[in-house]
Amino acid sequence: MTRSSEWPDVRTQGSDLIRAAGVAGAGGAGFPSYAKWTDLESVDSLLVNHQESEPNYYIDKWLGNARAKTFAAVFDALLEQAFDLIVVSAKWKDRDEYVRVLEAETGGRVIPPDELPLDRDEESGVVFAYTENRYQYGMESVLLKTVDGTVIGTDLPTDHGWLVQNTETLYNISRALSDGAPVTHKYVHVGGEVPRARFLEVPVGTPVSELLRAADCPPDALPSDAVIADGGPGWCFPIDSAPDEYGVRKHTNCLLVLDEGTVAENTFGEGRIDVLEEYQWNAREAETEPTATVEPAAVRLPLVTNPEPDIVEPAEPIVAVGDRVDAGDRIAKPSSDGISTPQHASIAGTVTAVSETSLEIESR
Repeated sequence: MTRSSEWPDVRTQGSDLIRAAGVAGAGGAGFPSYAKWTDLESVDSLLVNHQESEPNYYIDKWLGNARAKTFAAVFDALLEQAFDLIVVSAKWKDRDEYVRVLEAETGGRVIPPDELPLDRDEESGVVFAYTENRYQYGMESVLLKTVDGTVIGTDLPTDHGWLVQNTETLYNISRALSDGAPVTHKYVHVGGEVPRARFLEVPVGTPVSELLRAADCPPDALPSDAVIADGGPGWCFPIDSAPDEYGVRKHTNCLLVLDEGTVAENTFGEGRIDVLEEYQWNAREAETEPTATVEPAAVRLPLVTNPEPDIVEPAEPIVAVGDRVDAGDRIAKPSSDGISTPQHASIAGTVTAVSETSLEIESR
């Protein structure tokens, strides 16, 4: 691991390194992360959203516990170069099992729920700001108000001196800053109406069909009224392609198999599905750490991490059908227009298709 004293200058190079690695939000909408790091002069505090509000998610909790030394190193570097304050905000119920190791590695000060909001002017270094157990605290606007009373309204967190990242995204950022490592893999849960809930590590672009098979639920065994959703019980959307055509995105942290009737009763604005109250999620068996790495025969890599019209532009392919690539090779460069990131091969193989929306690679 690179020592913090050997890290590049985060203020002058951080955004470029994060962009070059193709880092995007590891949950939510998958917005290109470098865009948040372009003006560090306007922020002095980093909020690590360690809430992981979905009841069947363990990715961030596992990362914070298993990769505590990595986070301690990036915190040291960021405090030396970019921030006065780093706040890690998790749920109080998760502290003993998942967060105490990170507390010990960082020597951070602990603030329990009944002492929030904190006084930002009085804090520095690493602080662990614990909240009560509420799903809504996963939303950055709600979390900021809870942590220090900041109300952003229609502003961005950076307008109020905060930069907010969730844990897996920050893990990918730390690898980009310390080693220049591109994002090629994703941690993903598979749950809902499957015989076996899974916590998997998969190459970006892995077809949903491969994840279903890993959950003992091959696509041809799905009920006719099954709906596959990308996201967690409280915030997910139905996928718009067949299971063998939809590749895992950089923001995909869970795939749920649901029934059509339940989805119809619990779909809200813009097609969002909320089935938090429809199942006893916490009563189900779950894998709390990655138990397998899926090795697909082929991947379909989207060229855009967040297809927000007029904001995020797709990357431009720099490979052609028949080209051989290794995992980690850059296969698409950022668009010269708007916000855009490069894309990298997530497996070694041969490029078999190139379109305006995706690249396909078959393994060797």
